[in-house]
Amino acid sequence: MQTLYRRLLKLLPKLGVQVLDLGPGEALVSRRRGRAPISLEAGTDLLARRSSGYTVTPVGGDAWLVARGRTEGSKAKPKPAKWKNAALGQTGAHLLFDPEASKGDERVLQLAAADYLCAHHVNAVLDKYQVNCVFDVGANAGQYGRRLRRHGYTGRIVSFEPTAEHFAKLQKKAENDPEWHVYNLGLGREEATMEIHSNWNSMNSLLPPTEYGKGRYKRFAKATMEQIEIRRLDAMMDEALDGLTDPRPYLKMDTQGYDLEVFAGAGKRIDDFVGMQSEVALLQLYEGSPRMHEAVALYEEAGFEITGMYPVTREPATGRVVEFDCVMVRPAAAGASGD
Repeated sequence: MQTLYRRLLKLLPKLGVQVLDLGPGEALVSRRRGRAPISLEAGTDLLARRSSGYTVTPVGGDAWLVARGRTEGSKAKPKPAKWKNAALGQTGAHLLFDPEASKGDERVLQLAAADYLCAHHVNAVLDKYQVNCVFDVGANAGQYGRRLRRHGYTGRIVSFEPTAEHFAKLQKKAENDPEWHVYNLGLGREEATMEIHSNWNSMNSLLPPTEYGKGRYKRFAKATMEQIEIRRLDAMMDEALDGLTDPRPYLKMDTQGYDLEVFAGAGKRIDDFVGMQSEVALLQLYEGSPRMHEAVALYEEAGFEITGMYPVTREPATGRVVEFDCVMVRPAAAGASGD
């Protein structure tokens, strides 16, 4: 049945319908501007009837959501969600949401929206600055690289992940992508062999947790150490950029408190980067990690300026932001993009 669902989604664009795949089991269909497809309502109803368990919900204007319905028991008919949409200014875009699912914890909705907006902003930066190589430092299992591809970036990705378990997952994600290069390494100020906390999932760090961090995340109570290799970024750049006639690299760092060490390891080659992204902290989860103002000051000193700040995590009890994704560019590099 899932195969039929996919076939029907591929057929709809031929009828003048725009299809946005929202993930497993959900798609948004709408009329294309300037075209009047033959009975879009009938087409979406057909999709729902042919794909058992799916419902079609009007979401305002000429748009419908096709999704797996909610069920109460295996024999019950799908119960459609009461989707609402909010216009995003005068852009013509709309935010689609289920008020029932989002009213419980506004913090979750806000962080999800920030994550989405950050991804789109980064994609726009990569396009504007004609980036053709993204250095993905602290790649974990390849989530960032997959997101770049999902949002349309087709240039080179060079990912660094030091832990064995997550590198294996990263390698698998990249294996069929010739422009996605992966290294089983960490990056830092000095070339060395070090030990990393490797059982904290997406929060693995070379630094121990603070008392605040231990109170916030139970995973920090258990420590499994893994020996890893650390290289300097400037020592990796020639190999990473090999074959690019006009390299325009972008540096993304998400190393759980170690970003400034990675940054220092770029040396003078940091001047080669047209943009960058770093996870900066207001509340310290790791011992010795810099606070946001310290990190941003060093990035600005190197010639980067902020284009966007997006909250990554919030403290549930107070609502305080713990970390931001900070997106920065080298303004002078914009002129070279022809804009």
